[in-house]
Amino acid sequence: MKILHSVHPDDFKKYDTDLIRERFLIDSLVAKDTLNCVYTHYDRMIVGAANPVNTELLLENYANLRADYFLERREIGIINVAGDGVITTDAQAYHLKKFDCLYIGKGVKRVAFSSKDSNTPAVFYLLSAPAHADYPTTLMTMAEAAKVEAGSAGTANLRTINKYIHADGIKSCQLVMGLTVLQPGSVWNTMPAHTHDRRMEAYFYFDLPTGQKIIHYMGKGDETRHITMNNYEAVVSPPWSIHSGCGTTNYNFIWGMAGENLDYTDMDPISIADLR
Repeated sequence: MKILHSVHPDDFKKYDTDLIRERFLIDSLVAKDTLNCVYTHYDRMIVGAANPVNTELLLENYANLRADYFLERREIGIINVAGDGVITTDAQAYHLKKFDCLYIGKGVKRVAFSSKDSNTPAVFYLLSAPAHADYPTTLMTMAEAAKVEAGSAGTANLRTINKYIHADGIKSCQLVMGLTVLQPGSVWNTMPAHTHDRRMEAYFYFDLPTGQKIIHYMGKGDETRHITMNNYEAVVSPPWSIHSGCGTTNYNFIWGMAGENLDYTDMDPISIADLR
């Protein structure tokens, strides 16, 4: 499992494009009949994806977890971003359509991913964080998710925020997770930008058409940098960094956090006028 180490904001100022991509971008995440995971030293979050096409994929244990099985001391949130799929745990099979979310708590030993149709396979995006207690496995459809309408067409950021795993939704130890859908003609996400010193965050961009790009902004608010991204790529945001993006067309993205609390609104906003 690839490992991303923590970066100090003063060191980040000296990074060129290649080094920014090496230290924060998670590419080549989605691959046919493969489950890929990346371990980060930001709140010990694991970012991964499973794309079962012709075979069932198991959530295997990794040596660097020093555990008897993956979820021995962890929890996991999973959102399907493609065709219909099935996640099978120790005791039950859960059917996920596109945009459905499954939370699996600490202590579940077997997690397997499969697609209902190999011609339209599922793509499961997953986030896993350390867990101190076991919460029940819970399936939530997109229709059941708490929704926040944000932005406007005039500022090209009209979007619907769907909250799945949060303080008032699916219960977790420290994982917070949701999905944002941008309307046609809207390209900006998370603007005005913010940071949250008590939590890291990861973004996963999807439904971006071939040939289009995401320009993801990061760094401290008064000294920003950017990284260009493609469909099915993720990026890690340290607690000191903003996390905002603009696409060459509309797209969808999954956001997920881990850290000190579950308060969705715990953030330090940065005025657009103060960005540099």
